[in-house]
Amino acid sequence: MKYLLSILTLFSLFYGFSQTQEEPKKYVLDASQFYGSILLHNPDISHLITEHPGGIILGINRKTYGHKDWESRFGYPDTGFSFVYHDTNNSTLGTHYGLYAHYNFYFLKRNLQFRIAQGLAYNTNPYDKDENFRNNAYGTHLQSSTLVMFNYHKENLFAGLGFKAGISLIHYSNANFKAPNTSTNTIAFNAGLTYDLDAGETHEYLPSKTGEKIIEPIRYNLVFRSGVNESDVIDLGQYGFWILSAYADKRLGRLSAIQVGTDVFFSNFLKELIRFQSTSFPELEVAPDTDFKRVGVFLGHELFVNKMSVITQLGYYVYYPFDFEGQVYNRIGLKRYFGDKVFGAITLKSHAAKAEALEFGIGVRL
Repeated sequence: MKYLLSILTLFSLFYGFSQTQEEPKKYVLDASQFYGSILLHNPDISHLITEHPGGIILGINRKTYGHKDWESRFGYPDTGFSFVYHDTNNSTLGTHYGLYAHYNFYFLKRNLQFRIAQGLAYNTNPYDKDENFRNNAYGTHLQSSTLVMFNYHKENLFAGLGFKAGISLIHYSNANFKAPNTSTNTIAFNAGLTYDLDAGETHEYLPSKTGEKIIEPIRYNLVFRSGVNESDVIDLGQYGFWILSAYADKRLGRLSAIQVGTDVFFSNFLKELIRFQSTSFPELEVAPDTDFKRVGVFLGHELFVNKMSVITQLGYYVYYPFDFEGQVYNRIGLKRYFGDKVFGAITLKSHAAKAEALEFGIGVRL
């Protein structure tokens, strides 16, 4: 569980409310009720979709006005925190309590709001082989969770009060930290109120600063990633993994860079899975001495925000001695720079929508 608690610490670095004295301190609260359905993304959870979940989403938002260059480039988004109470109305699945860091992005003259949030959720009733064996969706109390909201949003209509309504998507998964991990996705309609804590105050949006054009040579990156995960076979055991990555990137401007590189995977859970399949399922014809290591090549993109960036990568295993979830893999996550060269990263490695591991990485950009 310590690795999941680390996420919260890192998000406080990514999304903190730190300000300079010149920046205005303007906050808006919001509260929404939601009601929806759990999507059948996997037939293995069909027995768990029995009722409509509902709950409450609370948020605190700090306005930005362009005092930092990235704020104007992204249309003056809000930064903030969300809390979600999510009752699945299913005793097997239990209830979720989630805490998230979020960004709010605005469109159509700030009438449409898009919230993207990432955080941790506590589930009250995960899988237990004796007490709750039907819950094959969640293998742990603590879950990594993603919240997406798309709302019509109108603030300060009367005495600081405003209105918002739209749709939400809430995802829960432990990223294969412990089996089972089928995960769930809830899509819901939401409606609620906003309250401007400084309804009488208005602040000017500072115009975008074009700045100097960024021209960089090709840069070379070395990354070490690690974590803990488990195969889909329950109680087969949790094992550490190590990944060595090397890639080159080329900056395309202030916002983007493209990447090309290679990964070498040392996934120890595959050792145990190979042993298990070779002895328990001879019809699979898996040799007990099959190599557990894999080598992949990938193309990627990096979106620069400020000291934080968002990375997406698509890879293909060129060395693949053991068949596990296919030869195509993908990675998405957050990267935080500490100075000009050193960075930390939290990334989710998957095969399509099937998560393999939550990776914690440290790297250098030369």
